[in-house]
Amino acid sequence: MALRLRRLVEQCVPCELEEASITRAHSRIITPAVVQAAQEAGSEEYRSCVVFCLLVVKRWFRRQGVIELWDAELHRVRAIACDVIAKAIIEQEADLGYLLHDVLLRRYSILVDGEPTHASNVIERAVDLHALRVICSSGYQKCISYLWRGWLVQDEDDPAVFVDYRDRDNRSIWVHLDPDRMRTPMYQNVAMMLVSFVYLGLYTVCINTINPSGSFDAAEVLLYLFTLGFVCDELTKFWKAGYHIFGFWNAFHGTMYAFLTASFVLRVLGLSHGDVDDPMRVHWNKLSYTLLAFAAPMFWGRLLLYLDTIRFFGAMLVVVKVMMKESLIFFALLAIIAVGFVQAFIGMDIADDNMADDLSFIIRSMTNSVLQSPEFSGFSNFSPPFGIILYYCFTFIVMVVLLNVLIALYNSAYQDIYDNAEDEFLALFAHKTMQFIRAPDENVYVAPLNLVEMVLIVTLEWWMPKRQYELVNDVVMAIAYSPLLLVAAYAETKSAAEILQNRMRGQGDDDTVEEWEQLEGEVDFEADGWDKTCQSVAANVEEDAAVVEVRRLRGEVEELRELVARRLPQRGEEQWRAS
Repeated sequence: MALRLRRLVEQCVPCELEEASITRAHSRIITPAVVQAAQEAGSEEYRSCVVFCLLVVKRWFRRQGVIELWDAELHRVRAIACDVIAKAIIEQEADLGYLLHDVLLRRYSILVDGEPTHASNVIERAVDLHALRVICSSGYQKCISYLWRGWLVQDEDDPAVFVDYRDRDNRSIWVHLDPDRMRTPMYQNVAMMLVSFVYLGLYTVCINTINPSGSFDAAEVLLYLFTLGFVCDELTKFWKAGYHIFGFWNAFHGTMYAFLTASFVLRVLGLSHGDVDDPMRVHWNKLSYTLLAFAAPMFWGRLLLYLDTIRFFGAMLVVVKVMMKESLIFFALLAIIAVGFVQAFIGMDIADDNMADDLSFIIRSMTNSVLQSPEFSGFSNFSPPFGIILYYCFTFIVMVVLLNVLIALYNSAYQDIYDNAEDEFLALFAHKTMQFIRAPDENVYVAPLNLVEMVLIVTLEWWMPKRQYELVNDVVMAIAYSPLLLVAAYAETKSAAEILQNRMRGQGDDDTVEEWEQLEGEVDFEADGWDKTCQSVAANVEEDAAVVEVRRLRGEVEELRELVARRLPQRGEEQWRAS
């Protein structure tokens, strides 16, 4: 099927075309006939995996564009065509149940070297490929919304299969007081956000109540226990998913936890000196609190990770992430250039007094140049006049050339993201949802509660029967999450009442009645003729105005031809009779 769809896209996009000609509404390239042909690639029996195969073909074209750089633009446009066709198929599907369970959430594989690949679904593939058009389709977003709310849950027997949450229309609060509901991404996100605020509160207390003796108080013990839980959570992610999961926030968290770990080690090192007034104990204690205070900006910046469900913060985080990637180009160029100049300055320093004793000054001065605060006075003594000339050259290259390149890269990243801010935010939200459900745990313990899970695993799991072990976990999670479960159960009972009302009106479970919909049942535009009036004045947006006029002219020419054809035989017969 993927090969059929690849052939279809190659025929429809035979050469390099403008992207707008493919993505615009009522495109002449991706017509309804093309979409229908794509749906027929798998016949009626296998049409549910057409969207998945289109994403596979999109990945093929992307890879081919990297391999064949001379045709990179052609393959890029073909990959975009796959997106457009997939989005059209998703939005044309009227059967919501079929769309969610068979098209978007069912897992499929392709054959590589005769072996089936790891099975995945459209939701995962679109996030991995950053297929914005597919992600921003209405059906895809409805599926993400259902997953986020917990209306679609993973089967207890097979986490790869998604089923409907059967009690979402149940108004009994006791039904929703279920620890398994903590698997819902929305509740996990709330729990992690609450833990982060508690973590920040503990840090604030610790940094504002310094213990001169170096001993640990209750707030510090909890702070380091929380840190241990977060570190174990990060290590577990790497153990399960490998280096592929490593990203900006993993590096950010790793740096912050490294400072906290170093602070803890220094405190313990200070406590190893028994006397409270021991100078070494005072020294290590002071250095420990210094490192702890140094991590304060990271603690507050960490909150942004849990605010990405808000559109403003979400789009801004995407911009920052792209800017960090673009910065790699700048720092790569800077590193190569800086190493050359450092070697030159060291050589001049050695030539002056046969020893490199100004290395710290050289590094500090070059760093100041990068930060747009150069120091010219000190380099006049480096093999004059070559030292100062070389420093002028370095300052010019960094401040005029490289920094302007960096600014241009930042402007480009900012413009690209904010021109498409809504789509980028929806993609970020989809990625966040998939993080919670892609590699699910049988029992959800949000860090630092994962320390409790580790204790249960070490002490109970290896000998206790599975049924009893699951019961113990349910009891522990019910106690740990009881405040959040009560709030979630109350919210779900309210949601159940809204669902029942929507079903009585024949609407979808997530439907909301807006102002303009309140009186729709009391008007009949077709009966009073208003609908006909609107249709008569509405412009034809599906076809170009010039095409419409040419078709009208063609019809008039046909009428004229028929009229002439009828008149010519009559004229000939009249002339014959007259003769």
